[in-house]
Amino acid sequence: VGHCHPDIVKAAHEQNQLLNTNSRYLHDNLVDYAERLSKTLPEKLRTFYFLNSGSEANDLALRLARQYTKHEDVIVLDHAYHGHLTSLIDISPYKFRNLEGQKEWVHVAPVPDTYRGLYREDHEDSVTAYANEVKNIIEQAHKRGRKIAAFFVESLPSVGGQIIPPAGYFQKVAEHVHKAGGVFIADEIQVGFGRVGKHFWAFQLQGKDFIPDIVTMGKPIGNGHPIACVATTKEIAEAFGATGVEYFNTFGGNPVSCAIGLAVLDVIEKEHLQAHATEVGNFLMKLLKEQKIKHPIIGDVR
Repeated sequence: VGHCHPDIVKAAHEQNQLLNTNSRYLHDNLVDYAERLSKTLPEKLRTFYFLNSGSEANDLALRLARQYTKHEDVIVLDHAYHGHLTSLIDISPYKFRNLEGQKEWVHVAPVPDTYRGLYREDHEDSVTAYANEVKNIIEQAHKRGRKIAAFFVESLPSVGGQIIPPAGYFQKVAEHVHKAGGVFIADEIQVGFGRVGKHFWAFQLQGKDFIPDIVTMGKPIGNGHPIACVATTKEIAEAFGATGVEYFNTFGGNPVSCAIGLAVLDVIEKEHLQAHATEVGNFLMKLLKEQKIKHPIIGDVR
């Protein structure tokens, strides 16, 4: 919402003057914030965990998926980056290819890029073709006695080149993943909170009929303040809680972080930032497409 936005600075300052404490102490801000966030998401995603960073959120999403499915393996897209913790470097081809390589429980699917990928705009059904690549990975994994815990994907792959997956791809992939007993995790850490303009969450670009099992949030959530979130279903949360090992995060969801999170949502709404993103985005796309017509060196505009 902009550097040192006065509303965010004010919310942080006022709550800091009153109270900041660890999250063992109950505070209305946490519940108020969860309620506000829930209004932006499909009804199914009604349980929230608050953390300090996107990496923490993605690590917890992995734990939730594994506890719920009782499986270990993860499918990711090529070039993906999901965070800096050891568990996330392991599922980030962008990183692990330069480090220790691919673990046997990690499977890499091709990016659904219809400009430069395996199946392009001229393909009769690129959506099914890309989804079948995931299906094949699952079948090969099963032959080796491996079981899929999750398909872990950025709703709009950024490191891979700001790729917008063709509509319907997530639905088809989710079908294959669910059939294999896995869950679908949408990483919205870079692309959530209205940044895609048309929708509040990038996974909504796929259509109203698509709902992930777990959504992770970070970066814009606190306008630079360290706050992050995992949203999931009641069933997944209950399976996670059934271990008796509660999830605890000392400062995740503290009163100041939640006050800032609420202020960010207020500003996005008050200043119509989602509509602004659409308008500016469309304006830029129009001008850049004009350049594309003039200059053959420009292949695609994203």
